[in-house]
Amino acid sequence: MKKYLIYLLFILSIISGCSNFGGEKNISMQNNTEESWNMSLVGSNNLQGRSAYHAVPHRYDDRYILFVGHHSGEKVNSLNGKIETNGMSILDITDASNPIYLYHQPPTEGAENRQHVQICNGADLPNADPEKVYLINTNGSLGAELLDVTAPENPQIIGMIYYTGETNIGGKQTHKIYWDCESGIAYLNGTPEGWRIRRVLQLFDMSNPLEPHHIRNFALDGSQPGANGPISTPLHAPFASGNRVYLGYGASDDGVMQILDRDKLINGNPESNDPFSPTTENLLYPQISRLDMPEYYGAHSVKPLFNIEVKDFADTEKNKFLNIVLLASEEIGIGNCSTDRDMLFIVDITDEDKPFPISSFQAKENLGNFCERGLRFGLHAVHDSYHPNFDNSLVVMSYFNGGTRVADIRDPFDPVEVAYFVPQMNDFTQEICSAEGGLFITAQTDENCFRQVQTNNVDIDDRGLIYSVDRAGSGLHILELTGKAKEIAGL
Repeated sequence: MKKYLIYLLFILSIISGCSNFGGEKNISMQNNTEESWNMSLVGSNNLQGRSAYHAVPHRYDDRYILFVGHHSGEKVNSLNGKIETNGMSILDITDASNPIYLYHQPPTEGAENRQHVQICNGADLPNADPEKVYLINTNGSLGAELLDVTAPENPQIIGMIYYTGETNIGGKQTHKIYWDCESGIAYLNGTPEGWRIRRVLQLFDMSNPLEPHHIRNFALDGSQPGANGPISTPLHAPFASGNRVYLGYGASDDGVMQILDRDKLINGNPESNDPFSPTTENLLYPQISRLDMPEYYGAHSVKPLFNIEVKDFADTEKNKFLNIVLLASEEIGIGNCSTDRDMLFIVDITDEDKPFPISSFQAKENLGNFCERGLRFGLHAVHDSYHPNFDNSLVVMSYFNGGTRVADIRDPFDPVEVAYFVPQMNDFTQEICSAEGGLFITAQTDENCFRQVQTNNVDIDDRGLIYSVDRAGSGLHILELTGKAKEIAGL
């Protein structure tokens, strides 16, 4: 009863505070109305009401397919009428206005979800069957699994790539992964046996996906078996570009961004008798630089962008072009803006030995009274894919109850919001609860319960369409830029 009373009071407070700010931004204070500015809805799908994490679009010649990894839970698979543990949804998005749900792949071996997805065409991998399309999927906390998705409506499980171990005090986990199709190197994320943290970079040569080869395990010094002193921050997300690897440690606090020399990481320390042994010397060997965030900010994800022309510097002799990293600190906690506000940081890596934050971006809470809406408001992640119309000009962000936000980063010293889309709740939007001090999960508790959209992740395809998925079960929203934002992108 308590939770319904809180929710009713919450709705009444928002209705009583409704206003129209005027101007270009048409802000609605209603809790359940679609809100948009320079962005419009093209199509949607309820994803069977499953809590969605990671959406990855992939082109199959003249077809476009979307793979969506899900958080834990279970729902009825509308294709077969069976209750299935949340796994991975596969949709045909060729007609973005009418996405077609093709298949739901549950986890295997008793795993609880399939959160993270990476895809490579066999033709792009050095030693793979050029007629195949391969997918790496985390299989709950058990490890990572390889699938053949050449026919996306009928995926075939090939087998586990690796199984997680346990930390020195018990516990295991998997998380965000990255697969570099050109080299075949897979940057996986899980728990090797005996390490002091649950999330460690696990490098695999997947140039021939049918013969995965484990190269090494890697993390910050202090994480390795046998280390003493404070335990280092666990890995959250890897990203590779050229001969550099960018690692983000810590989702929302104690964040560290590390830049590594990829060749040194893959080949190990030649001065060591055991080049890949996780000694202090070997863990420091590939490091080019690291940036330590304040304890109240994390490094949920780190994405590099190169050769951004700074128009204000046109007449200067140096630094007309900058290399930057988009560093996202994740909003986390029990919501309602009760914890430190997380945001996007733009880090100058032009001198990669000395990374330095030059600006930040956060959506303005007072434009929508987001703190009063319930659940999380703040940044989660940025879009992973590169696109010539977005690179160096726009960044797309998932902002939980703030929906999808887009910022103009053409001047990296002064990012400015140019578009947003906040979906309305639907019949599948779940009430999410958390115990005091805990993370948001669906739980049988009367404490801190709200029903609200939670835009969880975003990505783009080569058509310039944006794919946004919801943590609270509200489904998939396919978006396109309009107005000034579309003009900036040149779409």
